[in-house]
Amino acid sequence: MQIYGWEPGIGDPTFIGWFTVAAYFCAAVLCFTAAIRARRVDRAAYRFWVIFTGFMVVLGINKQLDLQSLFTAVLKQFAKSTGWYEDRRIFQGIFICVIAFFGLAFAALAWIWTSRTLPRHRLALLGGIFLVSFIVIRAASFHHIDQILGKELAFLRINHILELSGIACVALGALKVRRETLADEAPRTAPAPHNWKGSATGFPR
Repeated sequence: MQIYGWEPGIGDPTFIGWFTVAAYFCAAVLCFTAAIRARRVDRAAYRFWVIFTGFMVVLGINKQLDLQSLFTAVLKQFAKSTGWYEDRRIFQGIFICVIAFFGLAFAALAWIWTSRTLPRHRLALLGGIFLVSFIVIRAASFHHIDQILGKELAFLRINHILELSGIACVALGALKVRRETLADEAPRTAPAPHNWKGSATGFPR
């Protein structure tokens, strides 16, 4: 079944493609463990990590379904039917600038918001914003952007490096919060000192 030239299938069957999928799911597991830890101490943090767990699972599935290519195909067909396909480069450039602007603006607002409510969650939030902006810009299929992202550094393309960096921010943010939550809980769960006054000698045996 094809939709404007797009059909469901494995979008990136290469090793690095499956490695990226595994990275998304590993980050989702870390977000889930952070949610479990936060559930007992902070409901807002719990909701944050539950949302991010689902977010990373969806992006991991999308990595191979390549749904952004469907978005590109539908948009391309719309451009042809409405008569502005010949000027698509101009609209693509405007689209990328708008996404970049709102991505930066939202990141700045998120930084300010988390400083008051969830200061420990900044790294994961910024990583999530970066991933969304990156995927949407890739979906715009701007030729010059595709050329830049397709260049290789060592054995990785730039688009792989950028995507894995965003995933790493989310995963490290979840791991950091989980460790800090464990540290916060440690004094509460530590055994109470034994009262030796009730012993016969008043001293430990």
